[in-house]
Amino acid sequence: MEREIVKIDEDLCDGCGECIPNCHEGALQIIDGKARLISDLMCDGLGACLGHCPQDAISIEKREAEAYDEVKVIKLMLEKGENTVVAHLEHLLDHNETEFYNKALEYMRDNENSLPFSLKKVTARVEKPGQESESPQQHFHLMPEQGVGCPGSRTMSFKPATESANTSPAIDTPSELGQWPVQMHLINPQASYFQGADVVLAADCVAFAMGNFHQKYLKGKSLAIACPKLDSGMDSYIEKIRSMIDDAKINTLHLMIMQVPCCGGLSRMVEIAQQRTTRKVPVKQTIVGIKGEIISEDWV
Repeated sequence: MEREIVKIDEDLCDGCGECIPNCHEGALQIIDGKARLISDLMCDGLGACLGHCPQDAISIEKREAEAYDEVKVIKLMLEKGENTVVAHLEHLLDHNETEFYNKALEYMRDNENSLPFSLKKVTARVEKPGQESESPQQHFHLMPEQGVGCPGSRTMSFKPATESANTSPAIDTPSELGQWPVQMHLINPQASYFQGADVVLAADCVAFAMGNFHQKYLKGKSLAIACPKLDSGMDSYIEKIRSMIDDAKINTLHLMIMQVPCCGGLSRMVEIAQQRTTRKVPVKQTIVGIKGEIISEDWV
């Protein structure tokens, strides 16, 4: 059967990335400076990304797509190079398409002598997130049915190696949240609590991963939260960030995201919003590991 699907003119594409947060299925990525459709499987052909390409490099074409054929897709990915193949394989695992992932590996193993790169290197890059070592303080367990893949969707459990020696009674810790609502779809970017404020823009998972989020990062700040992978209407988020900077004249913006691929969309939204503002504010980005540790913290 024929169906509509995204087509990218690589001659026109300048790799700006404005289409990425507007592809809710995650089918687009910037690879080697160009927007790539890394998986036909995840493109719904509705064109949510169309209005977000300043170069008009994205269009919709109707072509044969009777049944998803991983062998045909991986052949196309091989022509685009190692980075695109890695992104495609990670994408399959991110959406739990392990059958297609295994078919891709089987094809590459059968044709390993003709590959333009090392298959061992590619699989090591893709499967690296599932190879974390255990620390003496904490036992890390990857659920066997999930195998490897994106840390954003893999099932994991974190169990202390030993029970804490602290047996003192639990004491309720007061919340440092100073406003409501906090979800990006619901907030008014010009609300009084954003006026001249220091603002934390956090991915939804951050506060749950970090034990000291309220005391160390939220105290005295205003808050907005979002999930770039599951939320819809990313263009409205960009506009709200712009309005916080230009209209509410916030003092600083602290972007806090998780160390998973999907969180990069939130970082990109801040970049786009900054490009559209008439004033500049200091922006700090903190990347949080899935165990709550700080991976990096820098002014950007």
